[in-house]
Amino acid sequence: MPAHVASFFHAATSTWTHVVSDPATGAAAVIDPVLDFDPASGRLGTEAARAVLHHLRTQGLDLKWILETHAHADHLSAAAWLRAQTGAAVAAGAGIVAVQAEFKRRLALGDDFAADGSVFDRLLHDGEVLPLGGLELKVLATPGHTADSVSYRVGEAVFIGDTLFSPAAGSARCDFPGGSAAALHASVRRLYALPDDTQLYLCHDYPADGAAPRSMATVREQREHNAHVSADTSAADFVALRERRDATLAMPRLFWPALQLNIRAGELPPVDGAGRRFLKLPLDASTLEART
Repeated sequence: MPAHVASFFHAATSTWTHVVSDPATGAAAVIDPVLDFDPASGRLGTEAARAVLHHLRTQGLDLKWILETHAHADHLSAAAWLRAQTGAAVAAGAGIVAVQAEFKRRLALGDDFAADGSVFDRLLHDGEVLPLGGLELKVLATPGHTADSVSYRVGEAVFIGDTLFSPAAGSARCDFPGGSAAALHASVRRLYALPDDTQLYLCHDYPADGAAPRSMATVREQREHNAHVSADTSAADFVALRERRDATLAMPRLFWPALQLNIRAGELPPVDGAGRRFLKLPLDASTLEART
């Protein structure tokens, strides 16, 4: 039997969370869960994650894996919260170690932050296979948006993170640390080599006003209609387009809060002596320091 997929849209961050399960055994994996966060108040919430948990429980599913496609820069991960509720293992691509090291340096996180991937239960490499009841989850390295980006294939369904958006929205930016437009083009070509009817499940969609968000597009749709990278788009043309476009993009609103939790597998920063938790915000004071 093919895998069953249920998708949950988080409107505040335009993020899709997917639950993929084996109909025969009920074994399930959650991909890219979201923690609610209000940056103005610092308030965290679990409404979106509780909807996923409710689905797991009402459908009688046995959560085995909580999978991240990469260290997201636009939403906070609910992986640690879901792990605490279910005991499921949290896994991410092995490239997360390099991302941890980069942001440990940028945020001056100190010796108490171990940039070795140990906060994740498992680090995954290209070609690895995870059991999901009678099904298998195959790991596909799809770097470019970030160095640690991976996709997960279960039969004819592939969960591609930010590698591509819906055909009308194109592809993800590549200007974050470790990103590479050339690498993203190669990753897209790898996905485009899959059979036409393969279902590519998205991590985000940004629909036009009045349109419903899309959770999936087939390989054929992406090859023929993706606004940034069709089957005929050369690496050179894509790199030029991506770099030109990335130069115009603002920093994501939740970039610094998201990275601080997501490199910790969704765990909160440690408490201080008074039991408080804080997020860091690096300041760019270059314009103040410039002399006229």
